[in-house]
Amino acid sequence: MDKTSTIQHHTFVIDRRYAHPPEKVFSGFSDPKKKRRWMGGDDDGWTIEKFDMNFEVGGAESWRFRFQGGPVMGNEVRYLDIVPGRRIVIAYTMDTEGKRFSSSQQTIELLPDAGGTRLLLTEQIAFLDGSDSVQSREHGTRELLDALDKELGLVR
Repeated sequence: MDKTSTIQHHTFVIDRRYAHPPEKVFSGFSDPKKKRRWMGGDDDGWTIEKFDMNFEVGGAESWRFRFQGGPVMGNEVRYLDIVPGRRIVIAYTMDTEGKRFSSSQQTIELLPDAGGTRLLLTEQIAFLDGSDSVQSREHGTRELLDALDKELGLVR
């Protein structure tokens, strides 16, 4: 199969609980300082070269980063729907050295749950030209949600 023109579609769902109310979990996504810390801390070999965020419906978020001095990677986000404290819907693309390798739609639902929050994340992905895998993307997303949990534990 010619990998230069393929598209592979996948969907995954992550269901997890945070010991913080929905408004606090939401702030981890909506506050640029918090999001920059948990999603792109300059540690563990990651270097963030660019981060811009306009958290509003129709707004955009843009990242440029490297891992251990490797190629420049990018993440371009568009906010499609926001319900404060309850829901965020985004569309985003990822690239390496300007070559797009995936396009996704992601829905984050924040549901009150026994004094905390149940987060349901659903991602629908199109992997372009044989790059990346659903296992890798889901694993990375789970790691980011773990980092969000740590961030929320530090924020009072």
